[in-house]
Amino acid sequence: MDLSYPPDVEEFRVEVRAVLAEELPADFAGLGALQDQAEAEAFVETWRATLHRRRLLGVTWPQEYGGRGLSRLHQVALVEELARAGVPYGAPYDTYALKMLGSTLLRFGTPEQKARFLPKILSGEEHWCQGYSEPGSGSDLASLRTHGHLDGDEWVINGQKIWTSHAFSADWIFVLTRTDPDSVRNRGISFLLVPIDQPGVEIRRIRQMTGESEFCEVFFTDARTAKENVIGKPGEGWKVATALLGHERGEEAATNPILFRAELDRLIALAQESGRADDPSIRQRLADAVVRVEVMRQLGYRILTGLTKGSELGAVASVSKLYWSEYHQVVTELAEDVLGLRGQVLTGRLPLRAYRADDPGVPSSSTASWAGVWMASRSGTIYAGTSQIQRNIISETILGLPREPRPAART
Repeated sequence: MDLSYPPDVEEFRVEVRAVLAEELPADFAGLGALQDQAEAEAFVETWRATLHRRRLLGVTWPQEYGGRGLSRLHQVALVEELARAGVPYGAPYDTYALKMLGSTLLRFGTPEQKARFLPKILSGEEHWCQGYSEPGSGSDLASLRTHGHLDGDEWVINGQKIWTSHAFSADWIFVLTRTDPDSVRNRGISFLLVPIDQPGVEIRRIRQMTGESEFCEVFFTDARTAKENVIGKPGEGWKVATALLGHERGEEAATNPILFRAELDRLIALAQESGRADDPSIRQRLADAVVRVEVMRQLGYRILTGLTKGSELGAVASVSKLYWSEYHQVVTELAEDVLGLRGQVLTGRLPLRAYRADDPGVPSSSTASWAGVWMASRSGTIYAGTSQIQRNIISETILGLPREPRPAART
């Protein structure tokens, strides 16, 4: 494992710092310091446009699609500097468009699909959401029931998706759809790109325990999309879908620890300011959290080193996802214990996104932010594969233990 950055990456880091110095106010204290919700949301959109203008979005993409052809180490250095400055990498919807679908199109898309979709993903002109989970088909995604068939030059889709983040503001949704009615499990599934603004797509928002409604249900009733809007070959969507999850987890293995460490530093400051750091049990739990974040960081570097050498991510992605999601539940519980009864009176605002770490630069005393990440952490061991599923993958793929019996296909 190599922990050093090559000279060209350090040169790029200098460029990023120069952009931050030029584009941010001298007294900028971080996104989290903007305590008005509307102001914070407006800043994110403006900042995303700035990153695009300065060519700091999609830096690993080929130049012909608006990227810069840089390495993943360049991407990690970029996120490190953005985290230190207290600004996000893109907007919340970029998780699905820029990171998930963009990387998937680069690997599996046709030249025509890349030319059509990638520039508008990078510019933010078109927003995307992810259509994977269904009622009864979450962790067991291969049992999905949404189905589609060709009608002339169009796919016709019927079914339902759930827990679809930001569907209410998306222009397109990438949908796992069973296109071979005689197939079972992960065979016969296609990866379709479907426009949302049409009569056959209905969006219903789901109210979360945070009071927000970021999640949605999506209903397809004879929804249509062009025949050519299938990524990969028809019936081979499972391969595309699992590769997409690899894109989701691979880069985050290296960048998540940066955000989690910044969040932990705010928790340590809170404990010191409130006097709770004088409690030996609190100090012990804080020390344990520091160790966990450092282990997470080293794991991320190990994964990143393998990726830069051409290795496939494989089951090690499950190790990373299992580790950070369970860590975050522990550390956010610690934050609520540090706050005590004070944590029941919310001050400040909730984080702008309902997953992972809080907004960079948020005041350590913001009880609403700590409450938000505590509630969001409950779902961290569920979405993108439950902890139970991750343990199954690790035990079967890495440890070589016997496979768990698979459920029979539903009829």
